Amino acid sequence: MSRPPSVERVRAAMAPEVTAGRDDEAVVSAVRRVIADERERLRGQPRPAARSVEELAVGTAIELDDRERAWDSAASGAINATGVLIHTNLGRVLWPRAAIVAAEAAAGAALLLEIDAESGRRGRRYRAAEELLLELTGAEDAMVTNNNAAAVALAVGLAGRGGRVLVSRGELVEIGGGVRIPEIIRRIGAHLVEVGTTNRTRASDFEAGLADGSARVVLRVHRSNFRQEGFVEEPDAAEVARVAHERGALVVDDLGSGALLDTASFGLSHEPTPTERLRQGSDLVTFSGDKLVGGPQAGLVVGRAELVARLRRDPLARAMRPDKVTLAAVAATLALYRAGLAAREIPLWRAIVRTVASLEARATSIGAAVEGAARRTEATLGGGAMPGQTIPSAGVVLPSRSPDRLARALRQGRPAVVGRIEAGRVLLDLRTVDPERDADLVAAVLVARVAADGSGRPRPARSTRPGAA
Repeated sequence: MSRPPSVERVRAAMAPEVTAGRDDEAVVSAVRRVIADERERLRGQPRPAARSVEELAVGTAIELDDRERAWDSAASGAINATGVLIHTNLGRVLWPRAAIVAAEAAAGAALLLEIDAESGRRGRRYRAAEELLLELTGAEDAMVTNNNAAAVALAVGLAGRGGRVLVSRGELVEIGGGVRIPEIIRRIGAHLVEVGTTNRTRASDFEAGLADGSARVVLRVHRSNFRQEGFVEEPDAAEVARVAHERGALVVDDLGSGALLDTASFGLSHEPTPTERLRQGSDLVTFSGDKLVGGPQAGLVVGRAELVARLRRDPLARAMRPDKVTLAAVAATLALYRAGLAAREIPLWRAIVRTVASLEARATSIGAAVEGAARRTEATLGGGAMPGQTIPSAGVVLPSRSPDRLARALRQGRPAVVGRIEAGRVLLDLRTVDPERDADLVAAVLVARVAADGSGRPRPARSTRPGAA
């Protein structure tokens, strides 16, 4: 079997402009990878013809270029045509433009992260986001962590090691990724006390667990990723807070997805807001920044000042704090709410308020361009937010000899397009597609259809009508 040349020979044959400014260890590593691939190729041929040193040098230059742009394959962007607005596997929500600009500015320049502008001394870590939370929720103080699970863990940690934490059996949920509320409580060293039953819990159920005064925290967990129906009962939030406070316990309210707007005013079911829960007596409320808030991943904590101060002093708080880029983006997102621009500027809420008529018009136009058919459909919130809630939508059905092959070709395109398969056909739901990406979507579908069906250039488009199957 022919043998590829040595690492030294390939390295020496590389063009100086390729290696200039590169760490030599990285160059040698790339050469070794190319030689290993060549050795594997030669092993699989009966009469192998080894590539020349020059060819392998060119291959190494390509390998180095691929390594430099390795981020591109994962971060080149995709078009979410699934109809799931908060799609965890697609990075959840798109950030508002203001948040992107703020993040870029924070990443590319020094920031008064922990310096008080007036005194020049070290101050509290970037208060902008926290002060906006105070204005938006009416809380005494606020804190930002790297995600809501971290916020819950810190808040429950107020119970202390061995402290009793009361949770309704109907709220012992798994919040995603195999993370479960009982495990979080045990991990911080507290003792879980279950009250009530899976389907029915009353405020009086908490009284027994609080009677001896040993319980320190009542944890309320919003069932954001499932719902209960039938013979069910939930305790009144204000009544639970009263019972807990009378016996010296704190109430930590995990709202999960969170909502800073009145969801009912957008035709959705009512979602409790942090302000509502604080007024009902919760001492601390936690929620996500990247779900219904519509910004970057973060955990947002609002509530009583002395309790938030205790969270900041927790040694784990440092491990759970976000970086300056996230803090800047969170502040920019929250500023849109304060300015009354959330529904206009935050992509999640823009998607929610799109009219079905506008979606049908786009579906008809796109369908005509790709030989698809416009169709009414239903979108969902997703991301563990408002389970069972659907939103009327419209999309494009793509006929294909192999829907699975077409869906795969769409996912492998540039940009990647992720839709869903319904009734044996690929469906692209337009509620989750920004209108500015319609031309990209059309181009991606035309290329993917050729790749999937091997049918050459698409035939001239035929007209479609809204709602056609």
